[in-house]
Amino acid sequence: MTIWALPEHIEDVLPADAASLEHMRRVALDLFATHGYELVVPPLLEYVDSLLSGVGHDMDLATFKLVDQLSGKMMGLRADTTPQVARIDSHVLNRQGVSRLCYAGSVLHTRPAGLGKSRQPFQVGAELYGYAGLEADIEVQQLMLDALAAVGAKVDKFAIGHPAIFRALLRSAGVPTADAERLAVAVSQKDVPTVTRLAESFPTITNALVALPRLYGGLEVLDRARRELPSDSAIGIALDQLARIADQFSTQVDVVIDLGELGGFNYESGVVFGAYAQGSPDAIARGGRYDGVGAAFGRARPATGFSMDLKSLLAVVPAMERRKGVLVPHDADPACRDAIRALRAAGERVVAVLPGQVLGAAELNCDRQLVSVGGNWLVVAAT
Repeated sequence: MTIWALPEHIEDVLPADAASLEHMRRVALDLFATHGYELVVPPLLEYVDSLLSGVGHDMDLATFKLVDQLSGKMMGLRADTTPQVARIDSHVLNRQGVSRLCYAGSVLHTRPAGLGKSRQPFQVGAELYGYAGLEADIEVQQLMLDALAAVGAKVDKFAIGHPAIFRALLRSAGVPTADAERLAVAVSQKDVPTVTRLAESFPTITNALVALPRLYGGLEVLDRARRELPSDSAIGIALDQLARIADQFSTQVDVVIDLGELGGFNYESGVVFGAYAQGSPDAIARGGRYDGVGAAFGRARPATGFSMDLKSLLAVVPAMERRKGVLVPHDADPACRDAIRALRAAGERVVAVLPGQVLGAAELNCDRQLVSVGGNWLVVAAT
């Protein structure tokens, strides 16, 4: 094996894609800032005691772990930024009332999250804390759709679900934790035969569990759910919330109801949602409500948020047009240096040609050049 080979599903991001990724990061963070979301930068790794607090078994499996050489304690490389931001809100900032936070950075997964996925996604997201009402969910969902539009992603479908329905069913039948985890995987994967087999052990909710993966489609799914699912106050509230969200967004985008969607890392407690684009087999952004995560840090706070992987978006966002530039000489003339500084201050892309240099890709992408004309430095068309 060659020493320069990278691990599977770990890749370099080369100049064209890196420029697009950085452009999307800036656009998203600037948009978040205009909505009052403050940027935080959590560490790439921290002790697993806090990193994995309040999250599901899936997060544990997705997290790379190592021993800290200073303390001897087990540390983890973050697989998702949301629990870290919840820790910052609950334990570090410790604010009262509504708090809006956002972030951007790489996460690491022990295994790719799907076909063709990187094990090092570049995650950008926003979280809203301290408000339990559905208005917070709608704000975050609208922000997600606006962010995708701002970076150039065309959303084809907006899918919404509610894990509280699944959990209400399990609670009513007293389903043990181990069985609940197996059922959650089967329901999420729309594996009806497996759901049917596992649900047979809980006859009071068998039909309802089998129905969940099939309750997928347009707004008519909500009417079907009211007929096919048990009469339960938690289920009724969840369906009402989905109906309100569908009404909010149905004029903007094609809304899909998916009652088999239980969230990404199984820490979501309320409405979950995802945006899909044509040509992408998986959601290009997803989020949900996760009120319980902050309790692990001593302060349970209502919370909802979303994240998107900018690396995945590269496949669905139109490639950025390469920015043209100005070729300038490597000149010691003070007037030339002043002209170069003025060009850069004006936002121009300026590429200096070193003495005897063979022109490369950066230089060949310049359509103008700085030349001396009668003692004055002027920008003219490149020859």
